[in-house]
Amino acid sequence: MKLEQLMEGVPFDLVQGSLETEVTDIIYDSRKAAEGMAFVCIVGTQRDSHDFAADCAAKGVSVLVIQHDIDLSAMPDVTVVKVENSRYAMALMSCNLFGNPARQMTVIGVTGTKGKTTTTHMIKSVLEAAGKKVGMIGTNGIYFMGRHQETANTTPESYELQKTFRQFVDAGCDVALMEVSSQGLMMDRVAGIHYNVGVFTNLSPDHIGPGEHKTFEEYRSWKGQLFKRCDVGVVNIDDENTEALLEGHTCRLVTYGRAEQADYRETGFELLRTHDFLGVKFHVTGKDEMDVKVNMPGEFSVYNALAALAVGKVLGLPDQAIHDGLGKCVVKGRVELVPISKKFTILLDYAHNEVSTESLLTTLRAYKPHRLVVVFGCGGNRSKLRRYGMGEICAKMADFSILTEDNNRFEKVEDILADIRVGMNKGNPEAKFVEIPDRLDALHYAVDHAQEGDLIAVIGKGHETYRDREGVKTPFLERELLEEYAQQKGLE
Repeated sequence: MKLEQLMEGVPFDLVQGSLETEVTDIIYDSRKAAEGMAFVCIVGTQRDSHDFAADCAAKGVSVLVIQHDIDLSAMPDVTVVKVENSRYAMALMSCNLFGNPARQMTVIGVTGTKGKTTTTHMIKSVLEAAGKKVGMIGTNGIYFMGRHQETANTTPESYELQKTFRQFVDAGCDVALMEVSSQGLMMDRVAGIHYNVGVFTNLSPDHIGPGEHKTFEEYRSWKGQLFKRCDVGVVNIDDENTEALLEGHTCRLVTYGRAEQADYRETGFELLRTHDFLGVKFHVTGKDEMDVKVNMPGEFSVYNALAALAVGKVLGLPDQAIHDGLGKCVVKGRVELVPISKKFTILLDYAHNEVSTESLLTTLRAYKPHRLVVVFGCGGNRSKLRRYGMGEICAKMADFSILTEDNNRFEKVEDILADIRVGMNKGNPEAKFVEIPDRLDALHYAVDHAQEGDLIAVIGKGHETYRDREGVKTPFLERELLEEYAQQKGLE
């Protein structure tokens, strides 16, 4: 592709060279430099890649995209363009390189502090129930047409994002569904994308600190940018930050929640539990009326389901597809049931800090189990505060705890468990618990000692497929391990 085509829509100055220069690919990592490529120099929080421009030129890149002046005296043969913001430029260049694939699909973006992953999965389930072919990008990776790929960020860097969209289109997807992080918006990873539908779940303080957002107000403002880039905004009317977040929005709004003025309002909320179902049912009023059953527990599931329902309505999907999609949606590692016995309920969840653990156990307590049992550990080479906090919460809220390993990394499991015990003692000195260092043994113990009506939460690893000991990762998929053990035991 000629540089002139690559730069379409990007404000720039040609410093030297020609717009006729051929470009084979775009890179922003100097280690990938090769002949014919365009190297985009980015000013990051840790380093300025302008420092590597000369090295890239020596490796044969044909174009340098710079944000500030550099010494070009040793690079006379390289075409150089100067832009105001190289991250923004790279996003638009990536759109052009991959043929603007987003324009060939319905694009849905979901933002908020909590619930993004679950809400995107619910929307995906509803869309697929309506016969749509969906590509999805988020915390749990990239999913499309039966394939799964890992991603380093919730919202990938712009080049990877556009490359993924291209894969979606080539595979036959007609919908692109993605989590849109505040970092993704602030760092121009999603620049050049117009969303058909933007979704807002909720907002609470997060990602505030060095290298992230300076203040909560800044964090909120960046989240709100999504609603200046979409046709329809589907928003949680009950969140106290909604009004401020939507300041300056340019989209049509559709609201959901419990407030009387909500377009899609929940009434008649009930908790439902069987050995293979842990969820909620409720009635929806407002612009439409329907009964909804969701295979995920807790009140927060109501909001996630309402968001997915509203998106379905905005896109004109049939009620049956919405009903079926919400009823069968499962998110790996997020309150994921493993139905191995009619006697007790066991589930997996990614809760791995004090806040998420407390939220989960509060949710599960509402189902009034015979006992609430929690199987957990804490990661090695991570903050000890997390260990104290999780220990304290589990001691206070669980009837019985099974302390075990998580990803120990380069720490001894005994040392990690000792820290958890400190938190347990603070939370409730009388708390009942057992220590079983090997996680597989701990899972077996939980099954062997389960009582009628128990609710057993295995937390910390969730969707992870490995166990990390001394930096060595080995396969460890809890769902499969539990199912295999239940089969060995002949559980019913």
